[in-house]
Amino acid sequence: MVEYSIMYNWSSDLKKVNKKSERFAIWSLEQGINFGLGREKLEEAKLRKYWDKLDLDPKRKMFLEFLLWGIQS
Repeated sequence: MVEYSIMYNWSSDLKKVNKKSERFAIWSLEQGINFGLGREKLEEAKLRKYWDKLDLDPKRKMFLEFLLWGIQS
């Protein structure tokens, strides 16, 4: 049996956040990628849309870039 751990952000009160804002979308992508998604999956469309605005771990960003666009010369 595999156990999954989910990263909970205890320093942010998500009840007061506009979850439809661009800022929240970017923040949630960064949190999920940098600190773990648990059982969630990334939405490829959102990832491509906000790609240039994401502040990600460099190695993870390189890997995701390869998955999204393949080898670029």
